Amino acid sequence: MKKIAIIGGGIIGMTLANYLDTQQFEITLYDDGIGQATKASAGIISPWLSKRRNKKWYQLAKDGAAFFPKLVKDFELGTSVYNQTGTVIFRKDDELDALYDFAQQRLIDTPEMGSIERLSEEETTAALPLLKPRKALKISGGGKLDGLAYLEKLAQLAKGKGIRLINKKVELRQLDNKLVILDNGNSEIFDIVFVTAGPAIKNLLAPLGYNVDIRPQKGQLLEFETTHLESHDWPVVMLDGEADFIPFEQGKILIGATHENEGEWDLTPTQAAYDQLWSHAKEFLVEPYSFQKSPFNYRVGTRAYTSDFAPFFGEVEPKSNLLVASGLGSSGLTVGPLIGYLLAQKVNHGIWQTEHYQKPIESYIKKTRIVT
Repeated sequence: MKKIAIIGGGIIGMTLANYLDTQQFEITLYDDGIGQATKASAGIISPWLSKRRNKKWYQLAKDGAAFFPKLVKDFELGTSVYNQTGTVIFRKDDELDALYDFAQQRLIDTPEMGSIERLSEEETTAALPLLKPRKALKISGGGKLDGLAYLEKLAQLAKGKGIRLINKKVELRQLDNKLVILDNGNSEIFDIVFVTAGPAIKNLLAPLGYNVDIRPQKGQLLEFETTHLESHDWPVVMLDGEADFIPFEQGKILIGATHENEGEWDLTPTQAAYDQLWSHAKEFLVEPYSFQKSPFNYRVGTRAYTSDFAPFFGEVEPKSNLLVASGLGSSGLTVGPLIGYLLAQKVNHGIWQTEHYQKPIESYIKKTRIVT
C-alpha cells in the first residue's frame, strides 16, 4: 500500500484526506495548527456577483459553490457547519438596478444561484431584523460555511477512516528522488506528498530548490456569542464595503474580515481591527446594537496570496509525486473543497482536467536549483 503525506490541514488538506481512497493509500496529515486561515474563517459561499476579470478564477469559484451539495451529502455536514440561507447584498440605490441586471445574466448558466429578488426596505429588515431598512438584493442560493466547524467535522471523519492526524510542524526533503518528511530529527519516506499549507508552502518547498510566488496576509474576524438572537435562518449579508455580516446558529454573529498585508504572520488580535470592522458594520445595523456587549472572540489567521490573486494546484513537475495547492486568498472557503476533491481524483483515478481553472503551475513555482 502506497504512503501519502499531506502537509497542511486547512480546507484543502482536510478535504483531500477525506476524499483519498484509504483502500489504496495509507494517509498521514501533518499540521501544526498555527495561523491556519480556515480555522479562523467563516465565509459566504456566493461568488456569482464578483466582477473579477479573471475568467479562470470565476469558473473555479462558480464550480466550487456548485460543489457544496455533494460536499454536504458526502460528509453529512449539519447546518451548524454549512447552511444555505441566501445572501443579501447591499449597494447604493443607484447601483442596485445594474447589479440586478448583472445577476440575471449570470443566472442564465448558473442555476445554483437560485432566485434573484429585489428587497424593499421593509423586506430587508424582515429577512434579518438587525438590519436597517434599506433596499437590497437577495440571492437564494447563497450559503455560509464555518471554517472551524468544518475542520472539526472532517477531522472526526478522518480519524474514523484510520487517517493519521499529527499536530506537528515538519520539514520536507528530497533524497535520492525520494520524498522525506522530517519531524524533530525523525524521518519517514512517502510515495506521494501533498503540500497544502497556505503561505508556508514557500518555506516548505525552498529546500527542494523551488521558489513559490506566495505572500501571507493577516485577517481578523469578530465572533459575538449572543443568547437571545434567533439567527438560524438569517441570510448572510455582503455589506457595501470591507466587512460582511455572517449569522450562524444559536445567536453566533461574525463580522469580518480585515485584509492586513503588513500584518503577514502576526496573529495578535488588535483593537484597530475591532474598531474598523465594527465602525463599518454598525452603519447597516439597527440601533441599539443588541449584540455589541455580548461576549466576543477574535478569529485571526493568515491567508495566502499569489501576485495575480489566483490559486494554483497540481504537480510541481510531471510525475514528481509532489503535489501542491495554495494561493486561495479570501475565496478559500468557496474554492478549497473543490480543489481538495480534484487533487484526490487525480491520485485515486488519474483524472485531471483543470486547465479551465488556472494558469500553468510553473507560473507560480519556479525551479531555482537542482537538489539531490
